Amino acid sequence: MTDSAEPLPPGATIPTKLQPWELHPALTEDRLRVCARLLANARRDALAMASYELGDDPWSVGCRAYAFGRNRLARTASSGAHNWLGVLDESNAFVFLIEDVPVRFYRGQADEPTSRMLRRHAEETEQLSLALGEAAAAGLVFRLAVETGEGGRVNRIVFLALRGEEGEAVCVWPVSLDMPAVTGSVPNVQLRLLPDDGYAGPTPTKALDGRHAVPEPGTTLPAKRARALRAADDPGARLDLPLA
Repeated sequence: MTDSAEPLPPGATIPTKLQPWELHPALTEDRLRVCARLLANARRDALAMASYELGDDPWSVGCRAYAFGRNRLARTASSGAHNWLGVLDESNAFVFLIEDVPVRFYRGQADEPTSRMLRRHAEETEQLSLALGEAAAAGLVFRLAVETGEGGRVNRIVFLALRGEEGEAVCVWPVSLDMPAVTGSVPNVQLRLLPDDGYAGPTPTKALDGRHAVPEPGTTLPAKRARALRAADDPGARLDLPLA
């Protein structure tokens, strides 16, 4: 991968199955990793703060994770730590920018796009046309899909370029959540999910009421809480976070 690729010329159409940086040179591997790690850390924080005994459920935790993700991206953008990161729309239809390329995120499976995932707002559409050209941007959306598993934890985050009402996949690219291996005196060491915006988040195993929000292996859970955690993993109960 290089950053030397040129944007698609005016009037060009996008072939299928490209890498993100082939769609636009701003969409580099390192930048997508930063954004994905911010979202993964935001969900980690939401799980750590959950109190199922006080009434939290998969819906409330999911809404909190979405809000935390917006906040982490917006806070990092305003800090100036990454001058390529910005915010286009701060509303619930949150749109952030990688240079001038608009991207949105949602919690759900990358291979099951819904109409809510594919919905484009006027400001997003206009911005993408400026970045790619009207023909190349026609019907196109860029998304980060946050896929979750046991206990609502992040399994993986996938960058998607989807086109049209049917969500034809132009690009499906899983983003690594690992930082690059440390070189030099300590080879083959991976730094996993360190805070990327200077905020470490709450203690990951405690809820606000002091009880374990994410159970340790071998922990016996109260029946009510065990049912809540099972519901979080039930595909039939999967929640689409706000993408309106």
